[in-house]
Amino acid sequence: MKKILVACGTAVATSTVVAKKLAEKLRARGIAVAIDQCKASEVGAKASSYDLIVSTTEIDDARGKPHIRTLSFLTGVGVDADVEKIARLLGGGT
Repeated sequence: MKKILVACGTAVATSTVVAKKLAEKLRARGIAVAIDQCKASEVGAKASSYDLIVSTTEIDDARGKPHIRTLSFLTGVGVDADVEKIARLLGGGT
């Protein structure tokens, strides 16, 4: 199972929406994921435990982990392209 950390400004509403939509899309592709949420300011301290960081805002330090910054899960524009990128980074892309 792959682990994803979703970060936004406050780790409340935005990251919750992104995490739920991302989990749904990846599971539909047969990719098992565990997704946690945090504030953007917490990423550096938490990144080492995750396979991928997805954020809706700038983050200072992903600790060398793959990182995608996107608003597509909020706007609906570009979701499929971002899911494909994420799947590839997790080793489950086409």
